[in-house]
Amino acid sequence: MLKNTEKWIWLDCDGTWIDLYGVPNWLDMLINNDPTPYAIAKPLVNLTWLARTIHELQAKGIKVGIISWLSKNSTEEYDKMVKETKIAYFKKHLPSVAFDAIHIVPYGTPKSTCGKGILFDDEEKNRKEWNGMAFDEKNLIHTLRQILYCLGQ
Repeated sequence: MLKNTEKWIWLDCDGTWIDLYGVPNWLDMLINNDPTPYAIAKPLVNLTWLARTIHELQAKGIKVGIISWLSKNSTEEYDKMVKETKIAYFKKHLPSVAFDAIHIVPYGTPKSTCGKGILFDDEEKNRKEWNGMAFDEKNLIHTLRQILYCLGQ
């Protein structure tokens, strides 16, 4: 059984389940304060399975949230656009999912300051500084389903 602090699962977005880095010229667009890559990035996972798995986890009492960074060099206005674009992406691509919390924070913010529990993140640095169990993006849905399976035991 999961400990109380592990009753949260946190998902990073860019590079974990959203292919931001696969958008052509994504970095140039971000440097030029263009939020388009956050809107047009393709998913890295099957979103039907991700939504279904999130619903099943939540039905078992696990809270599921997002911890995602804003763009590296940005302005207050651009940060607002990025937040709105990311939230619109979640609503468009996972319309049935009600995340228990969404933290879209300044680039470089230690993610451990945003939550406790289990983290899924493509950046090794974030996984290492996390105070708890952390997984990379590989086999995201499979690992979530394994957690779900363990909850049934």
